[in-house]
Amino acid sequence: MAEAHQAVAFQFTITPEGMDLQLSYQALHQIYRSGLRSWKKRISRMQNRVIKGVYPASPSSWLFVVIAILATMYMRSDPSMGLIAKIQQHLPLSLHVSLSSQGQTMLSALVFSTLLWLSVILALRLCLKLLLSYHRWMFEKHGRTSTTTKVWVTLLRLLSGRKPLLYSYQTSLPHLPVPTIKDTLSRYLESVQPLLTGPGFERMTGLANQFEFSLGNRLQRYLKLKALWATNYVSDWWEEFIYLRSRGPIMVNSNYYGMDFLYVTPTSVQAARAGNTITALLLYRRQVNREELKPSRVPGTVIPLCAAQCERMFNTTRTPGIETDVLQHWQDSEFVAVYHRGRYFRLWVYQAGRLLSPREIQSQVQRILDDPSPPQPGEEKLGALTAGDRVPWSEVRKRHFGAGVNRRSLDVIERAAFFVTLDEEEQGMRGDDPAGNLDRYAKSLLHGKCYDRWFDKSFSIIVYKNGKSGLNAEHSWADAPTVAHLWEYTLATDAFQLGYTEDGHCKGEVDRTLPPPQRLLWDLPSEVQAQVSSSLAVAQELADDVDCHVFPFRDFGKGRIKKLRISPDAFIQLSLQLAYYRDRGGFCLTYEASMTRLFREGRTETVRSCSSESCDFVKALAGGEEEEHCRQLFRRAAEKHQNLYRLAMTGDGIDRHLFCLYVVSKYLGVDSPFLKEVLSEPWRLSTSQTPLQQMELFDLKNNPEFISLGGGFGPVADDGYGVSYIIVGEDMINFHVSSKHSCSGTDSHRFGQQISRAFKDILALLSSPDGKTATPRSPPQPLTKKAL
Repeated sequence: MAEAHQAVAFQFTITPEGMDLQLSYQALHQIYRSGLRSWKKRISRMQNRVIKGVYPASPSSWLFVVIAILATMYMRSDPSMGLIAKIQQHLPLSLHVSLSSQGQTMLSALVFSTLLWLSVILALRLCLKLLLSYHRWMFEKHGRTSTTTKVWVTLLRLLSGRKPLLYSYQTSLPHLPVPTIKDTLSRYLESVQPLLTGPGFERMTGLANQFEFSLGNRLQRYLKLKALWATNYVSDWWEEFIYLRSRGPIMVNSNYYGMDFLYVTPTSVQAARAGNTITALLLYRRQVNREELKPSRVPGTVIPLCAAQCERMFNTTRTPGIETDVLQHWQDSEFVAVYHRGRYFRLWVYQAGRLLSPREIQSQVQRILDDPSPPQPGEEKLGALTAGDRVPWSEVRKRHFGAGVNRRSLDVIERAAFFVTLDEEEQGMRGDDPAGNLDRYAKSLLHGKCYDRWFDKSFSIIVYKNGKSGLNAEHSWADAPTVAHLWEYTLATDAFQLGYTEDGHCKGEVDRTLPPPQRLLWDLPSEVQAQVSSSLAVAQELADDVDCHVFPFRDFGKGRIKKLRISPDAFIQLSLQLAYYRDRGGFCLTYEASMTRLFREGRTETVRSCSSESCDFVKALAGGEEEEHCRQLFRRAAEKHQNLYRLAMTGDGIDRHLFCLYVVSKYLGVDSPFLKEVLSEPWRLSTSQTPLQQMELFDLKNNPEFISLGGGFGPVADDGYGVSYIIVGEDMINFHVSSKHSCSGTDSHRFGQQISRAFKDILALLSSPDGKTATPRSPPQPLTKKAL
């Protein structure tokens, strides 16, 4: 809005008497308020830098140290043991001339106090870093906390007792350690043993031994050198080589989605839902900028997690390149980009530094919905460029979007806070086929029409005609828990804080003088339109091949599982192993995403959920062995899974280490048959849990209908499954299953049924010895030809 005001702030006309200068004081006042807001943000950022720079101390503690030193000196005592006198001797000659002896002493005391204060801060931060490097607590059994861990918790609470800002812990988090070659290879061989035949395992063991005693140690030295120099030895390579260098479509293959409430739609008015959602997201951005968000922590503890992924949440776009894409992040913008019925708009959300009210944003969105203008030639399906292959998009962008009207319009989209799609469809669990509608809802969020989303934006919000909403997120800048935290806040703020009037409209007043949203203009020649059609064909083929199935499992949830003294995640993962075995007649390499945010700039690590212990349990249960033996095998497998998860979280995983060794080998120009084979192994079962991180925002006891559906992603392997799940409350677990129609051996709906069956069978197995009424075990079902 400031740009528009600047255009009319100064007007002048040239007359025979000279130049007549006219000033618009209202416009100048708006410019002044906008500039004042900018300076307030700068001052706030400087203040936050100081506060987090001295954490776990406080800036006011400097004054306490100074007063203590001066008071001690007043008592005729020298707390510095002669250092103040030494400092006074080395003061500049000009100060000796201009200051009295007492003034020199005071100045020297201030310098000493400041140095002492800084030394104490460095010592406290070092202590905090050492405390955060302790991870033995994670391996202790529940209820059997060691004395060392109890002392550690006490010290950690003391040092982190002061209210921290979002990034206060960043410099105190430890660096991700590099595991030893021997440990990584040993764990790798253990993980593949149940998946390989005897000769196959012997061959892989030979390759691993050859790698360890030849090339491995050389690559390890380079990796340790990087770990000493870099903040995190994995994250930058992971972002570049796993995400940004991928030349295929990011739609379905990389991007993921998040859903609205399952049972509730706060309003059926599309513009109103968009108004509150946009407002909630901008309020979240404000809290991120001011660092007012509480640092995320390990659930149930005071242990902080890395918050670095929040830095590029807004105003971020992935721009295509020939060999690699680039993530571009800009300073806060005061507008969002909106797509509706084939047209692109710039929607200003600030006026002279003031965030528009939800009702004002609703009014502006309604203007877009009511706009009857048709799309410009080639505009309607332009977003397909971001859904197709990256190289053609890069080439077209360079030739036709580097200057002129196309560059200006593209800049609006890429520099926008985020992207909003006002979808003309209705989605959600509704009508006579609620289950089928959830599947269509998932596919709509995952890929839409392949041209009505801007898949390069850090995240895009989709608001449907019936008021349902969701998001689609690009993966390279952050992982799902970070986006889930944002989406939880958005849903809770929309429903419980901002709210709606009785007729479903946003609250607040409307400034009728607001200028309308601006249509973006394009000049798209036939070459661009041809590439749009080509990219759309690629994306459409990919989208049509995706088979999504979303279902809430309501028979029981984590409450019942925890009463059996089993980790809910271990229960789910072992159920997935049983379901896959029944579905495909065997086992496969299984990926479960675990976080490494206990470390600075940490992202994820792989938990290889298919272990020898899990395979033993599945085969025993499927083979009809006696129940007591199956129960023992289950608990052994669950404990093994929990231990694998702990190792991954504490930096002793397998796959990120091997990945980085492979990258080093490529930089050195040497080949490793072992690493090449390891990194080419397909993940036919890829799983991830969406955590609920802000339960305090959702009162499920009084509002049980406000249940989140979570989110999902596309299959990683062409002949595999992608499974995402979210544990909601005590009595429900929501699942998102994806696969590809082109693979005759996979079927998302069939696998969903196998998951439900496995859940019931394992609960029946574990419940029966306690004298409880056991759920009848599902009757054996023969494997079909399609499953085989």
